[in-house]
Amino acid sequence: MKLTKKLFAVALLMSAAAMTFAQSQSVQKQSSSSNKETYVENEYLDDIDTEIIIGMAEADDYESKFLALQYIQEAIEDGNTSAGVIEALDKLAGEGILSESRTNGRKINNFPDIRRDACILMAQVPSEHTKNQLIKIMVAENEPMVTAAAVQSLSKINPENADEAIEAICFVHKKNMYLNPTSSLAFEVIDAFERLAPNASNHKAMTSTLTLIASNYRYPTSIRNRAQRLLKKLSNAGSSSSSKNVDAK
Repeated sequence: MKLTKKLFAVALLMSAAAMTFAQSQSVQKQSSSSNKETYVENEYLDDIDTEIIIGMAEADDYESKFLALQYIQEAIEDGNTSAGVIEALDKLAGEGILSESRTNGRKINNFPDIRRDACILMAQVPSEHTKNQLIKIMVAENEPMVTAAAVQSLSKINPENADEAIEAICFVHKKNMYLNPTSSLAFEVIDAFERLAPNASNHKAMTSTLTLIASNYRYPTSIRNRAQRLLKKLSNAGSSSSSKNVDAK
C-alpha cells in the first residue's frame, strides 16, 4: 500500500514537471516568435525610413535636403547605418561639388551648409569608405567652412592610416592658404593634427603645414600661437623618440 502511494506521488510529480516544461516551451516559442516579429518589423521600418531619406536627399529643393539630414541623424542614433543611409549621406556631403544639377547652365544644388552638416555627421559613421569620401570632398571643395568640417570629421574617425589623412589635410590647407585663407580652417587643421599625431609615422608634413600657419600674419595671433605650441610639442616628441632609439642601440 505504501509503495502504491509512493508510485502515485512520483506520478503526480512527473505530471507536474511535464506540464511545467510544456508551459516553459510554449512561453519560449511565443517569446522567440515575438522577437522574430519585432526584428522583422524593425527591419521593415528601417527600410521605409531609408527610402524616405533617399527620396529627400535626391530632391532638388533645399528644405527636403535639410530634412533628410535630420532624418539621417535620427537613423544613425537609432542604429540604422544601412547602405542606403550612408548613400544618402554621401550624396548630401557632395551636393553641388561631387554631383551637380543645372538648369539653363546654372547650378541649382549648391548648398554649402548642407555639405558642411553632412560632413560633420560622417564622423558618426567611421569606416574606410567614409574616410575616402571625406578626402574626395576636401580636395574638390571650394568653401572653407565645408572643408573645415570635412577636416574635423576625417580626424575624428581616426583612420588606421593617419599619414594618408594628414597628407590630404596638408594639401587642402595649402590650396586654401593661397586662394582663401580662413581662421576656421586653420583652427581645424591644427585640431586635426593634434588628434592624428599619435598615430602618424612621419611628422614632416604636419611640421611644414604648422610652420606656414604660424608664420602667416593673415591668421589671428591665437591661431599662430597654437600652431607654434603644437610645433614645439611635435619637436619634443621627435627628440624624445630619437633619444630612446640611441639608448636602445
